[in-house]
Amino acid sequence: MAHDVIIKNGIIFDGTGAIPVRADLAIDNGKVNDVGNYKNDNAAVVIDASNLYIMPGFIDITNHSDTHWTIFSQPKQESLLRQGITTIIGGHGGVSLAPFLNSEMLDGLNRWVDTSEININWQTVKEFLESAQKIKIPLNFGTFVGHETLRASILKGEVRAASKKELSEMLNLLDNALKEGAFGLTTNLGIPQGQAASDEEIKSLFAMTARHKLLTSHHLENEGKNMLPSISRLINFLRTSGAKGHIAHLKAIGRSAWESFPNALNMIELASKEGVTLSCDFFPYTRTGSNLMSLLPSWALAEKKEIIMGLLNDEESKRHILEYLETLTLHYDRITIASASRDFSIVGKTINKISEDSGLSCGEVVLKLLETNELRVSIFNEVISPENIKDLAKKPYSMISTDGVGYEIEKIQNQKDMPHPRSFGSFPKVFDWLVKEEGILTWESAVRKMTSLPAETLGIKDRGVLRKGYWADVVVIDPQKIKGESDYNNPFKYADGTQYVFVNGSLVLAENKLAENYGGTILKSND
Repeated sequence: MAHDVIIKNGIIFDGTGAIPVRADLAIDNGKVNDVGNYKNDNAAVVIDASNLYIMPGFIDITNHSDTHWTIFSQPKQESLLRQGITTIIGGHGGVSLAPFLNSEMLDGLNRWVDTSEININWQTVKEFLESAQKIKIPLNFGTFVGHETLRASILKGEVRAASKKELSEMLNLLDNALKEGAFGLTTNLGIPQGQAASDEEIKSLFAMTARHKLLTSHHLENEGKNMLPSISRLINFLRTSGAKGHIAHLKAIGRSAWESFPNALNMIELASKEGVTLSCDFFPYTRTGSNLMSLLPSWALAEKKEIIMGLLNDEESKRHILEYLETLTLHYDRITIASASRDFSIVGKTINKISEDSGLSCGEVVLKLLETNELRVSIFNEVISPENIKDLAKKPYSMISTDGVGYEIEKIQNQKDMPHPRSFGSFPKVFDWLVKEEGILTWESAVRKMTSLPAETLGIKDRGVLRKGYWADVVVIDPQKIKGESDYNNPFKYADGTQYVFVNGSLVLAENKLAENYGGTILKSND
């Protein structure tokens, strides 16, 4: 019998967590034909996977290629594809690219991209996904709807409580977005827009998402010393609304919060026993990647970019901000500048080092860098406990994400910016560190956290498992070589050990070369 593709002689991990088997995999018409013995069959493409592992394509449930605009500017998404990632889901942290009803919504994107250089020609989620489909990226892409984006649409950028009429308009906007294929709602209740929302607003939006039987995903309101109250508040919203919940990039930031992490996991598990659906994802790195601007007090962050710039030039405002920074437990020797929009000489240096060189206090350095670079400064912050990562990895409700961005090295390596290595190596690093080195995870449990578990959490019914009739998103890796090569000193390195990647049955990566024809498609929650 003839097939489109046969991958033979490999060790097959089906994605469910089951013990792997040695078998062949056949692909026809973009879908898995079956797993079995195809030794006597032929195919247009035959791959000998002897000594290799065959797995479902990895699903990156928390991804930022959309809001960093790289699905448009760097559509190959090569840093993700070479990890074995075949599906990415955007719209996180309360910010999505749709619905887009007014220019105030660009304020949410200013943190990551120069919005004067981008072109948005859509309004609805449906129109956005149609535009994304035209790019023909090699990966599958889907999106959540951001809470901040909904608020910006209706409140036109004003940071305040919504009226009953405005909340009704937000609910209608969310309802339509979910009907058009968004996978659910995301929030960040720690940013000004999230803080301005009433409990009634949050519960109502959660309840609307629950009616659609879709997911709510959350950047915790506080990942530091107030982590436990933040999780408790989230659980209460989920319990009273009936919504399914997910915590994106779960972590405890700073040593003062590390000891709270076991209690945070206990809270999640107790809530699950009480009937609350709550999962999480994590990236396997001890440094966060964030914006320097996030260190500013909430009263400053609530303002538009022009006003914040004015505050940085006003002596009295600067004094108040410096006083606020002194109240924070910041280890400036562990905060490294990853990117800057203008002053490239600071990239790769810690704030402590810049302070020593300039004679300014560390707080003054923060304000000066933000002023000079018009607020667009990103940082790496060494604040995550590796032991907490290991403990979280063992939990059956945790899954893997990059919390990163898809890049093409040839388009960024001459820039001065330093992307977080998670964008290049999160998934292979789990295999290299947590499976092979630490033995925290078995191969099959790690694969489940990358495939069937995120698919089940998102409600994707025909991906994440190597099963007859499922779409053929398939990854073939060399278990001896699989590794995330990127690090903080030299992030511009693709992962090693990913031999072949199929997306919807199309071979998009073969023996270190990208194909010219891509197989990615747009995923919708109602497909």
